[in-house]
Amino acid sequence: MDNAVVSPNPQVLVPASNGFGARLAALPGRSKLALAVGIAALLAVIVALSLQTKDSDYRLLFPGLSEKDGGQIIEKLQQLNVPYRIGDGANMIMVPANKVYELRMKLGAAGLPKGGETGYDSLDKLSPFGQTQRRESMSLQRAREGELVRTISTIDSVSAARVHLAMPNQNGFFREQEKASASVVLTLHPGRTLDRAQIAGIVHLVSRSVPDLKPTEVSVIDSSGALLNPQDNSSGLDSLQLAYRQQIEASSVKRVMELLEPIVGRENLRATVTADIDFSQVESTAEEFKPNQGDAPAAIRAIRTEEASQPGAAVPSGVPGAQSNQPQAQATAPITGGAAPLQAAQTGANGGNGRREAETRYEVDKTVRVTRGSTGNVRRLNAAVVVNHRSSTDPKGKVTNTPLTPEEIEKLTALVQQGIGFNQERGDQVRVINVPFHAEPVVPVEAVPLWQQPWVQDLLRSGATPAALVLVALIALFGFVRPALKAATAPPPPVPGDKLDATVGDDEALPPLEPALKALEAPASNEKLEAARKLAKDNPAAVANIMRSWVNPEAAA
Repeated sequence: MDNAVVSPNPQVLVPASNGFGARLAALPGRSKLALAVGIAALLAVIVALSLQTKDSDYRLLFPGLSEKDGGQIIEKLQQLNVPYRIGDGANMIMVPANKVYELRMKLGAAGLPKGGETGYDSLDKLSPFGQTQRRESMSLQRAREGELVRTISTIDSVSAARVHLAMPNQNGFFREQEKASASVVLTLHPGRTLDRAQIAGIVHLVSRSVPDLKPTEVSVIDSSGALLNPQDNSSGLDSLQLAYRQQIEASSVKRVMELLEPIVGRENLRATVTADIDFSQVESTAEEFKPNQGDAPAAIRAIRTEEASQPGAAVPSGVPGAQSNQPQAQATAPITGGAAPLQAAQTGANGGNGRREAETRYEVDKTVRVTRGSTGNVRRLNAAVVVNHRSSTDPKGKVTNTPLTPEEIEKLTALVQQGIGFNQERGDQVRVINVPFHAEPVVPVEAVPLWQQPWVQDLLRSGATPAALVLVALIALFGFVRPALKAATAPPPPVPGDKLDATVGDDEALPPLEPALKALEAPASNEKLEAARKLAKDNPAAVANIMRSWVNPEAAA
């Protein structure tokens, strides 16, 4: 009995307690293996969850990086020993969320990202010595392209843009001068589009930014190669004129539908309107002169009278001969009493001529007319309307289709004419016909189950991995670790004959022991007990050794 521990009561023996390590070492090999597997599985689950949580904390560093800027940023991140990941999309660099703003400031101080396009700021750099005119013009063209890219990229729906300008070489022959042209490539944000007004604004911006560039020489395409501003070469209309024509046609169709839908039903009507628009602009100037009309006297504007007279040439007179051809002598006093000699020719008084003119100007009517034709006039409208037969349902549920009467079709035609502004003088045409519609069979739309909803599937995909890891952890904990720990921490089995003292820490009274003692009362005669007593009497040393092995198994071993 030297290995027994004596309790405060010298009559009670308590077996020596073993430590947790000793109990764990005493477990069977199968329990030890299960415990090791469970602990390893728990550690693997914890590491996987931590890695997934760490990966989910990555954020986008810069959006829309070019390949050149992306390579330079990756090189800088490697120098700073910052972990990074390449996202699913192109040119997407992901960094830890807690370092995004710090890295942006550091990279900004280093001049990154530089951007794929440069504007007029590139001209601020010192040009190399001996720069040619060709290189100078190319630098100016690149600066213009960069500025246009910067401006177009500010539109909300545009993610990135490229502009190509074709600038002709200047020469001294104006007739042989080539025209400038431009091409714009747009990359739009996912799920966004550009309307006609925005496309026309981009075309107008590019054409006004380049000298001698017409809007018809600008082409705009998207990243898929689709032309966004097609030119209708057959009609010679630009995008704005096409939009105006489509607006007139759409408004006419809307008025027709609003008039006829309450009569025939929404699904029993189809209408279309074609508009011929005159976009030509004509300017004419005319002058008309009309004489005075009616019995009113003519209005005199001015009267001019001119009269002139002058003497005629000298005419010879007298007897022809030598005497009459003598020069005229000086006048002398006459000799009285004798006959007068013959004189030279004298100028006659009636030999002169005269001229007389008279002019009267009357007022004449004058009319100057300047005519300028307006653009966008409707030249002709053509409307086509198809109406379904009238359907009726009898009490038995049978549907019957009945065609409309000519009077009803005539009334519908009059309504369409009034709705579109029918003008017979300009050649408008309206056609209303009544034919049965072939309705397509309605396929019932089956309700999608909840587990097939896209948001549910996305939720399941995102939570499947964490849920599986948690399930593995629970299996390892309750299937391997918990049974092994329970076996290691279980109390040893009680030794027969031992007595354990019970201590009650409060004032609660213990239940009476009489019923329990009566239930545990040994029978009056027990064969095993009698055999043990006989053995103790016959061989007390053997019984002592048995008791010693029960109290202290190590000493017995």
